[in-house]
Amino acid sequence: MRSETGFDPALYDRFPTKGERPRHEEAQLKRIWCAPKGWEYLTVVNNNYVGIYYLATAFLFFLLAGLLALVMRVQLAAPLMEVLPQATYNQVFTMHGTVMMFLFAVPMVEAAGVLLLPQMLAARDLPFPRLSAYAFWAYAVGGLAFFASLFVGLAPDGGWFMYPPLTSKSYSPGINTDFWLLGIGFIEISAIAGAIEIIVGVLRTRAPGMSLDKMPIFAWAMLVFAVMIVIAFPSVILATLLLEIERAFNWPFFDATRGGDPLLWQHLFWFFGHPEVYIIFLPAAGMMSMIVPTIARTELVGYRLIVLAMVATGFISFGVWAHHMFATGLPPMTAGFFSAASMAVSVPAGIQVFSWIATFAIGKPRFNTPGLFAMGSVVIFVTGGLTGVMVALVPFDWQVHDTYFIVAHLHYVLIGGMVFPLFAAMYYWTPMVSRTALSERLGKWVFGLMFVGMNVAFMPMHLAGLMGMPRRIYTYLPGTGWDLPNLISTIGAFMLALGIALFLIDMGRRFRLAPGGGNAGNTYGAGTLEWLPTELYSTRSIPVVKSREPLWDDPGLSDDVEEGRYFLPNSATGRRETIVTSPLLAEPQYLQIMPGPSPWPFAAAILTAGFFLALTVQAYTFAWVSGALATIAVLRWLWDTDQPVDQGDVDIGAGIRVPTYVTGPASHGWWAMVILMIVMGMIFAMALFSLAFLWGNQPGFWTKPLPLTEGLAIAAGYVGVVFAAWATRRLHRRGNSWATIPVILAAVAALLLTWLDARAWLALLPPDTSGQSAAVNAILCLQAMVGAIAVLMAGYLGWRAVKNLVSQTRNNTLDLTCLFVGYAGAQGLVGTLFARAIGA
Repeated sequence: MRSETGFDPALYDRFPTKGERPRHEEAQLKRIWCAPKGWEYLTVVNNNYVGIYYLATAFLFFLLAGLLALVMRVQLAAPLMEVLPQATYNQVFTMHGTVMMFLFAVPMVEAAGVLLLPQMLAARDLPFPRLSAYAFWAYAVGGLAFFASLFVGLAPDGGWFMYPPLTSKSYSPGINTDFWLLGIGFIEISAIAGAIEIIVGVLRTRAPGMSLDKMPIFAWAMLVFAVMIVIAFPSVILATLLLEIERAFNWPFFDATRGGDPLLWQHLFWFFGHPEVYIIFLPAAGMMSMIVPTIARTELVGYRLIVLAMVATGFISFGVWAHHMFATGLPPMTAGFFSAASMAVSVPAGIQVFSWIATFAIGKPRFNTPGLFAMGSVVIFVTGGLTGVMVALVPFDWQVHDTYFIVAHLHYVLIGGMVFPLFAAMYYWTPMVSRTALSERLGKWVFGLMFVGMNVAFMPMHLAGLMGMPRRIYTYLPGTGWDLPNLISTIGAFMLALGIALFLIDMGRRFRLAPGGGNAGNTYGAGTLEWLPTELYSTRSIPVVKSREPLWDDPGLSDDVEEGRYFLPNSATGRRETIVTSPLLAEPQYLQIMPGPSPWPFAAAILTAGFFLALTVQAYTFAWVSGALATIAVLRWLWDTDQPVDQGDVDIGAGIRVPTYVTGPASHGWWAMVILMIVMGMIFAMALFSLAFLWGNQPGFWTKPLPLTEGLAIAAGYVGVVFAAWATRRLHRRGNSWATIPVILAAVAALLLTWLDARAWLALLPPDTSGQSAAVNAILCLQAMVGAIAVLMAGYLGWRAVKNLVSQTRNNTLDLTCLFVGYAGAQGLVGTLFARAIGA
């Protein structure tokens, strides 16, 4: 296979086959990657700690949402129960769904990625550890504040999907809905930050030799998961932003009486909401594909097919969103397309299930706790998948839409596809981070209670739904026939809760955190790299990977790694480091200097949470002060991450030398910026879709837009912005000392052009007059936000240039600023022309 970078794979053979490295090198690593003390636990950025924090917080939200579910089941156990008033019940079921979907499911698997991926890839850490810390603290603080709204009567009460017009200001005048809109939008930003970390980490920090066809399946799953977040989550961020603007400023995006359309919300929300199910499922499926071969004591059947199935699931899932809208009166051809897509998406999921069954069949499976949870997951998930095919049929969906049949189907899919694999993973990987493994004897009781309780709780809901019991009702009359199924469901819910309580007891008795690596060892005899001996710096040395199950294929690998015979047996620069490798073949490209502990990510997260919470309660002065301070904190943490180092090229082992700094497309920062631009581009694309949707559905409220010819001058200005960003990089490569000036002027020009465009539009279409005017002005607001960020980045670049921190060899800040300013110009160009072309 031809090398991507000119790297000679034969260099790998230079590593010594015997002899241990000097012990002072290991002592150096332990000093550099030392454990935190006291208040340092708030500033820690190491994935061993942040991952555990993340997992614990996500599991806390699982328990809290589960308690809300038990209260709901008590309320519905018999007719005319009075445990909860109707208004409180609405808040409880809204918080249950919201917390499970937004605060538990996605953060839980993202947390698993933060904890497990560096170990699986044999990296020292993920490439942006401070970003991981920021994402966690923002999620934890914002999530806890959001949940606390339940205790003061301010919790949202419009369902976890928040359909307008019921959530508009007319029908929900309090700030309950605002808590949901601002809180969820904020939490999704945290999820996107984690996704950027995971994509770059999987593609650029794998151990040398770990080409894409040797990656652990879990790494593949997390890669597809993160890409799906980048594409899907911008839609719900835009939706929440538009509804909050409508509530705050009376811009009628969803008001049908003024040219808006409530169906626009459903399109935006479910473009995120249905892929969300697979976003949750794929990492759990990746966990299953890691656990099943170990339990069966054989290699996974159909590795390549599973990878293709994961990619296919991610692709097809974006063509399924209107599956939730069959009852809204979709045209027959549209309904037929989404019905077919809804059935097609089950095919790649079936490939994975059959692979697990085949692996169990050819191996010698052990009926231990992870194995039982894995087998139980297959049974429950397949049951939910079968009912999913049923509701993909439009006539059947019409009959059971918004009944308890859908509740049963959703919980079978999510519990079988995510919760049971998660419990299998916790029993399987706990020995990696704990001094002792969890109890096998107690674990089997946990599985039994959860498996039986889950089926007893949710199987009768199918019957109740077919008998006509609607979703989201807080009580019902006697004589409907719903009382017995509901009583059985309540009993099952408490059995399920008892199993989880037993798990918590076992965790309390046996789990003892060992962030540097658990002493329980490779309990189940797995073959992947996360079971190498580790400390806080991950492995003693970073091995060369030659197969998918390296510990099975090379029984001496653990000893060789522990004795420092591979890459980075010491710190080449005296700082925290990891090797950045090429995306396809994982060839060493350069040594990344890793940032250490810092208070700035924690401060930025607290201040960002304060900004959104203050907006919710309309404390605008406090909000803007918090936002400004959060921005300063982010810039301060970034300032530390691009400091000069003395070394140029360094030896990372066996005489192999790599640089300590690169710029342009080879750098991990460039990759992160490109992903961020994709996120912002998706938000903007959804805004353009909104304008086009309203034009097609509300033509009676449409005003002829500004002439296209009048926008050509502004469009030409945006072309100039793009050109200036490109020219800045060219000038800088030639050593021009004034090279930063064009991009700074271009950023200011981008913001000025947006202001000129907005003035013209506001004279024609004040934003509160129609859905068209609201959508056009929303597009302008998005462009202004991008322009403001570009100006901020340009100012940061200018300050670094004044401090002589931008040179020909160290110019990542310049590269990334030019990249973003160029994007701002391109987005402005598209928006200017599109807004004038629609309905012209």
